[in-house]
Amino acid sequence: MTTPAAQNPATPETDDAGPADPDAAVAAHHGDPPAEQRAMARAAAVVDRGHRDVLAVTGEERLAWLHLLLTQHMSELGDDTGTEALILDAQGRVLHHAAVAHTAGAVYLDTEAGDGAALLDYLTKMVFWSKVEPRDATAELTVLTVVGPDTPSVLESAGLPVPAAPHGVAPLSGGGFVRRTPWPGKDAADVVVPREEADRWWSTLTGAGARAAGSIAFEALRVESRAPRLHLDTDERTIPHEVGWIGPAVHLTKGCYRGQETVARVANLGRPPRRLVQLLLDAGDEDLPRTGDPVVRDGRTVGRVGTVVQHHELGPIALALVKRSVPADAELTAGDEDRVSPATIDPNSYEADSATPPPGRAARARAKGGPGAGS
Repeated sequence: MTTPAAQNPATPETDDAGPADPDAAVAAHHGDPPAEQRAMARAAAVVDRGHRDVLAVTGEERLAWLHLLLTQHMSELGDDTGTEALILDAQGRVLHHAAVAHTAGAVYLDTEAGDGAALLDYLTKMVFWSKVEPRDATAELTVLTVVGPDTPSVLESAGLPVPAAPHGVAPLSGGGFVRRTPWPGKDAADVVVPREEADRWWSTLTGAGARAAGSIAFEALRVESRAPRLHLDTDERTIPHEVGWIGPAVHLTKGCYRGQETVARVANLGRPPRRLVQLLLDAGDEDLPRTGDPVVRDGRTVGRVGTVVQHHELGPIALALVKRSVPADAELTAGDEDRVSPATIDPNSYEADSATPPPGRAARARAKGGPGAGS
């Protein structure tokens, strides 16, 4: 979606400029990023997320087949229901994250821009004799996202269905669907429409009361919501437990998917080596840290900077993966070279480890009569 007011800074082309902007293909803002954030927080705004790749899986065995491949419980996913799901490697590390919608005889998976081809290749190789047909639907469908507490009224005013929160889905008669989501912000809905009708739906949604907003505002509220984003807030070692995807995207009581052993072992016998936290940055007028920069404590690297944003109320903040041993009140720095900023962990983002041992470890202790036997 590109309107006359839409703007997007140039994509970095050199290593000195930092990593390339994954949202370069869509508008970064529409003239006033802080005001766009405020609209998302207090009313409603609409963001073009049409650079996301969209896959569709049809066929009578689609749910049972996906149940064997995805981390989410798919076999009983009801009609007109959404969720999130992952694809893991054999060691349980995250390869793909997708938002899911099951509606109108198909399961739709929308994922990060550029990831769709690899995900489709994997799914296609796993078809064998199953009665399923995965395909690339990116040329057919595009994603517009409405964010803010007024999301239901905007959808209604635009003549769209208002699915039940937080994961309801409603099909559209002309193709596509509306999917409620629990983040970012207080309410949100993905309006997935035929790509050739994107301009019309953008005008309809802004006419229904949603302020035009860009990816800068969306990312700021996502970071505030502590919702991780693949490739930005994860690295090649990330397992689901570290970033809060157990529950939203991983179902612990199902099996039969690649990487399940690691998921079960960490859930039952131990705790993940890192945790996702929100950092409050004291950057002042200096350059902000970048994705991939180190988080340092007492001269030692203890983590990795993820998404960095300027929040309209909190100022500069970031998501970061830090070692589990880092305490909530640690004095940290984030960044590298001339962009190092003092940083503190937002205590609201730090979930202290329970004194109760994981269930598997407690069971072992009970069996041996050792510490934790009375838990």
